[in-house]
Amino acid sequence: MFDKLEDLVNRLEELNIELTDPDVIGDQERYRRYMKEQNELMPIVEKYQEYKSAKAGVEDSLAILEEETDEEMRELAKEELNECKAKVETCEQELKILMLPKDPNDDKNVIVEIRGGAGGDEAALFAADLFRMYSKYAEMNRWKVEVMSANENGIGGLKEIVFMVIGNGAYSKLKYESGVHRVQRIPSTESGGRIHTSTATVAIMPEVEDVEVFVDPNDCKIDVYRASGNGGQCVNTTDSAVRITHIPTGIVVTCQDEKSQLKNKDKAMKVLRSRIYDMEQEKADSEQAAQRRSQVGTGDRSEKIRTYNFPQGRVTDHRIKFTSHRLGEILDGDITELLQNIITADQAMRLSSLNEEKC
Repeated sequence: MFDKLEDLVNRLEELNIELTDPDVIGDQERYRRYMKEQNELMPIVEKYQEYKSAKAGVEDSLAILEEETDEEMRELAKEELNECKAKVETCEQELKILMLPKDPNDDKNVIVEIRGGAGGDEAALFAADLFRMYSKYAEMNRWKVEVMSANENGIGGLKEIVFMVIGNGAYSKLKYESGVHRVQRIPSTESGGRIHTSTATVAIMPEVEDVEVFVDPNDCKIDVYRASGNGGQCVNTTDSAVRITHIPTGIVVTCQDEKSQLKNKDKAMKVLRSRIYDMEQEKADSEQAAQRRSQVGTGDRSEKIRTYNFPQGRVTDHRIKFTSHRLGEILDGDITELLQNIITADQAMRLSSLNEEKC
């Protein structure tokens, strides 16, 4: 690992020089590529420098203990030695995490699909709660939310909603949210005070560019129709809504959020590319089952990942056995602690898997 770290230090030095070169500055594509690489390397190199500094501290303290006879100085050296040793161990662990293979999709925007599951209207209301939760979380991170399509149930619930979260690193944070979310609460229509259990399914997909997934226009059947529901003056007056059917896979995508047919088609194509990419990823993941088992959650949409229990005011993530009694704050979008615990658990599992492979 340390040989590789030295290579990264040298590479960062090269990039720092390259980024001052007028030829590179004039080539926007190369300049952006180098800047991205520089930003990725800097945290690793800085942590490595911190590690080397702590290592040097250990050696200095040992040298003092070997030569020094003054008891007070020896005690100070022992204290310094213990601090530096602890720092070395911490830095080593953090470097291992920083050196884990990076998910190439981590920096991408995400397309989120939420569908009400078992529970009828109550499931649709819960789907709307989840949409609000992710929207609030995006707002906290200064990310933008764009609704692609929505199917309401008339009482404030959502049978289905597809939206995009636009922001740097959105996928790295939200990718763990795929799966079945379960809610336990007393519906407002329940006169007997009984607790009902409902579910909603969440799918998280990275936004995919044309160059990553090519969709042949000849493979698509495109229908236009009049939008329905909320949408302003153009609803039911123009054929602005778009439905795209991808014949080879059978995937159907609809979009009617925009008043422009062209914009709706563009959004629908983004969702289609992401669904095709997701389908290909699922196929690849099933062929690499061991790798998926070494991660927190499989990304399987049928996997029950979390329960939101209203009577007890708690949220439990079943994958990492983590429980929080901050249900209200979490549904208001404060899911940072929850996600960080999942990310930490995932990193620990991946490190453990790498160590097993080495053995």
